[in-house]
Amino acid sequence: MTGSIILIGPMGSGKSTIGRLLAARLRLPYVDSDALIVHHTGVDIPTIFEIEGESGFRERERKIIADLSTRSEPMVLATGGGAILDPANRHHLRQMGQVIHLDISVDEQLRRIRHDRNRPLLQNTDLGCRLKTLAEQRNTLYREAAHWRVVGDGLRSDQVLRRILRHLQQRAGHAPGRR
Repeated sequence: MTGSIILIGPMGSGKSTIGRLLAARLRLPYVDSDALIVHHTGVDIPTIFEIEGESGFRERERKIIADLSTRSEPMVLATGGGAILDPANRHHLRQMGQVIHLDISVDEQLRRIRHDRNRPLLQNTDLGCRLKTLAEQRNTLYREAAHWRVVGDGLRSDQVLRRILRHLQQRAGHAPGRR
């Protein structure tokens, strides 16, 4: 396998969970762009949104992704759900390696993140409506940025991981992570 593996997709699609599992399986470093932003600022994402707004957060995200794109060593990168909103981010991500869209339906998102209060874009009284709006705004961009996608509705993380590994194995012609 050459290059990095980048996971994109909506909130609750499993980017962080699958990213950690995939990195361990492939023996690659795991990087979470949102966690890097938190590390660099010293505050959580809701605080960044509160102080700087979404535009301030997106600027920080753009800088982190640009920086990651200059690294030569492969990694598994989990991005924030809105990272694909910026055309420069989409370009950088595709240049870094294989971009995998972890796709889930709005109903599946609702089931997975219904009780999560740590997501600034979901501080809305009608969660389903908000998620549907975000999906309408972002789904085309996910498809544009991704090299391929995995639909995760009703699947456990180990099942999604197996699908990704199978795809990587088919592309490489050998089992990933084995030498």
